Amino acid sequence: MQKIISSSAKTVAADYDEQRLDNYLARELKGAPRSLIYRLIRTGQVRINSRRARPSSKLHTGDILRIPDNITITAAPRPAPTMSPDILFEDDALLVINKPAGMAVHGGSGVSFGVIESLRETRQPRFLELAHRLDKGTSGALLLAKKSSALRGVQQSWREKRVKKVYHAFVFGVWNKDAAVINLPIKRTTAIGGITAADGRPSLTHTSLLKQYENAALLRADIATGRTHQLRVHLAAVGLPIIGDDKYGDFTANRSLARGCRLLLHAARLCFKHPLTGEKIDIHAPVPDDFIAMQTKLQ
Repeated sequence: MQKIISSSAKTVAADYDEQRLDNYLARELKGAPRSLIYRLIRTGQVRINSRRARPSSKLHTGDILRIPDNITITAAPRPAPTMSPDILFEDDALLVINKPAGMAVHGGSGVSFGVIESLRETRQPRFLELAHRLDKGTSGALLLAKKSSALRGVQQSWREKRVKKVYHAFVFGVWNKDAAVINLPIKRTTAIGGITAADGRPSLTHTSLLKQYENAALLRADIATGRTHQLRVHLAAVGLPIIGDDKYGDFTANRSLARGCRLLLHAARLCFKHPLTGEKIDIHAPVPDDFIAMQTKLQ
């Protein structure tokens, strides 16, 4: 199917203040693959106020966005999204869902629909943006903003470390107090995603034991920083790799105990002040079925 889009300069409305450029274009260029959107930005064919930009560039009210005319999009028909989110909290500014494991939070890298695309398609909101991200394999509480003002407020809370994030994870090994505080800098790498390295960014994780089994444990983890794959990198670095982790995990143990098992990491709790009302929001995501199954197996 081919679709011809002709677009002149657009003025960014207040509803899209602070939205990422790539996400804005995904809405404007219906059916355009992310690869095309990134290519248009990378080659300078999309400009903000006559200047080149990056996919992560933030738009602001009144910005002049220029998109080239006569863009030809070739796209195969996509199946309609089937996501029926388990809603943990919702008001006119925020939405918190219990993200299922195995679903990416956004499209890309061969994934047509992620959580955000599916919700936009099914709910048709005026504004909806991810306030943070979870790995594809991670389940649990995921926060989205339904207003640009709410998004700005939540992002400020993240920056000021006023958002409490608690995870539960099944790991291989025996927990001890040396793992209670993991203070190891993390460096981004293209091959893996992240490694502990002296020249990396400061990264801090607190862990505590919920249940010890013979050769595995169920942990609670509180992250004070938000590096890519932080929990997975930190726990692997101290000899407690997450069960089912196919990137940083114990591959031999995964094959013997957890063959076909997903990454057993769950965003169990999200606590923060509402960016518009100041109300304390404390969200608990229910224990997923595969966590209960692993508990039974280990016992």
